[in-house]
Amino acid sequence: LTLLLALPLALATEPTNCTQLVPVTFDNATVPRLLGHWVYIAGVSRYRPHVEELKVLRYAVFTFSPSSHEDELNVTEIMRLNETCVTRNTSKIQIFWHNSTLAHVEGQASSTAKLMQSNTDLLILKHLNDNVPTLSISARTANLTKEQTEEFKAHLHCLGFTEEDVISTS
Repeated sequence: LTLLLALPLALATEPTNCTQLVPVTFDNATVPRLLGHWVYIAGVSRYRPHVEELKVLRYAVFTFSPSSHEDELNVTEIMRLNETCVTRNTSKIQIFWHNSTLAHVEGQASSTAKLMQSNTDLLILKHLNDNVPTLSISARTANLTKEQTEEFKAHLHCLGFTEEDVISTS
């Protein structure tokens, strides 16, 4: 009986070696998989300024398209920040093949992320800035399936987040 009562507590603890959070090693199929339209769904972070930015993001879609450079993608973003619509088509994604990372570059600002292994219709990024846990999910459509939602939740738990920490777009 004691074992059964302790089981939920044991399952709720964060595993020391989380098998869900596995970065993609870039190969020739990686970039074609990224191309096209994505809908930003949600994000989670322990970095306070990033959390504040997420709170004003109501809606976001973005498109990755090929650039004239093989190590770069063009990005077009359409966002609603509170009641303001913003369109940006001047940012780039730098592809670093040697360490399988992506860097979003806009003007003087950049952020780096690793693409996590996931369903091909998901874009789960573990952001690497400031050594602060940050995770985001985007998908090909605005609605996630139950399986996709569970996959993201598994990634969240690997970083020590709960579902209450998630900031979703409306």
